[in-house]
Amino acid sequence: MNRLELKSTFTVDDAGAIEGVAWPFGTPDRVGDMIEKGAFAGVRTPLPLLFGHDPNDAVGVWESAAETASGFVVKGRLLVDDMPRAREVRALVRSGAVGGLSIGFSTRKAAPRVGARGRVISALDLVEVSLVTVPSHPGARVTSAKSAAAAFAIAEAISRAAAALRSK
Repeated sequence: MNRLELKSTFTVDDAGAIEGVAWPFGTPDRVGDMIEKGAFAGVRTPLPLLFGHDPNDAVGVWESAAETASGFVVKGRLLVDDMPRAREVRALVRSGAVGGLSIGFSTRKAAPRVGARGRVISALDLVEVSLVTVPSHPGARVTSAKSAAAAFAIAEAISRAAAALRSK
């Protein structure tokens, strides 16, 4: 049976760089599905970065994707220099209004979970990764949305603290 499924941590900077864990390994999503390490083996980038799985709301591109010990990690960029919508989405991520990632995929190989609801997915075809308000997997989050303003604020705070220590 062919069907598109949606599942997925992440961050974004002033230039639109964004990264996150699109699927954490070792825990089930809200419907009981688990994806095994190795299931993402055939993923090729670039991949569409959509908002809310809407194919008409592409806001960026995932430029790299890799399985790590803890999960499937994606890195890319929102097209903030080219699209007003991408700047809006960046603002939503920075504010915390949007903080989830969710994957859109077709299952190639799966088996029922023993003693639990859901499936163990061992092979899939990834179609896209979306920014969402509520991800299917609670651990699928933006991990880095770097902000130059935040970095400058931290550097300034460190400088003030160092100056205060020197004056004592």
